[in-house]
Amino acid sequence: MAGVTEASLYESALTLGHFERVVGRCNSKQITQDVIDKFILDRGKEVKRSTLNKDIRNMKTFVNWCRKNRYLNGDIELHLLKEVEKPVKSLNSDQVKRLVLESRFHRTMRLRILLGLGTGLRRGDIESLSISDLDFVSNYITTKSRKTRKGMGARPMSALIMTELSNYVAKIDADQERLFNDKFNRRQWKKICEKASLVGLKFHDLRKTFCSILAQNGISTAVTQKLLEHSSPELTNKVYTNVDPVLRHAVDQIPVGGWL
Repeated sequence: MAGVTEASLYESALTLGHFERVVGRCNSKQITQDVIDKFILDRGKEVKRSTLNKDIRNMKTFVNWCRKNRYLNGDIELHLLKEVEKPVKSLNSDQVKRLVLESRFHRTMRLRILLGLGTGLRRGDIESLSISDLDFVSNYITTKSRKTRKGMGARPMSALIMTELSNYVAKIDADQERLFNDKFNRRQWKKICEKASLVGLKFHDLRKTFCSILAQNGISTAVTQKLLEHSSPELTNKVYTNVDPVLRHAVDQIPVGGWL
């Protein structure tokens, strides 16, 4: 499909896989409005509305492509479902400090938390890091997303976090290949969160915190989208960015003091 990005093709392939699973295998001539409605109805029982809307957008792109190439019979309509906007859960500076402080006695968990906050990487991608992925000279790490199967050969890293990683690597066995030989300890994570008064915090919320901090510091959505390896800016803005502090900062620029 000309003009379509690799990320969009990947997302579309996922949607078509779900489509085949829900309604069964069929060719384009067999795709009717009833078939589309069944897919949306049944798929909606499995996933959140935001995910369903992403599938609808992907199906709409596919249907338009089929229509353009005359692979469809009749008209098919696809409309996005209205979503109830929920606030994005992200940490403020004080909460981040408490979380990092309470993890100080758990070396590998502390490093995982710093990587989550400093890169926005998913937990699975952090777990799969190798020591050879770390470039201590240029402060870069090489990552590959287990979800999208794409890689970023030179992901910039905070020099302070790289120093923490360097000190850690210097103390482990020389023949160790993986960055972390231990498994993510859910019980340990829960205890750290409780001590930091962050009950119910998910590790994935660190990814949302990373995204929100970038937005609060004026980083463009395009840059944040690339770092998070998202397929669309809408996903970055709606699902991962806590815009409340950004909106508050904007409103605070109004010179009300001068008016009064």
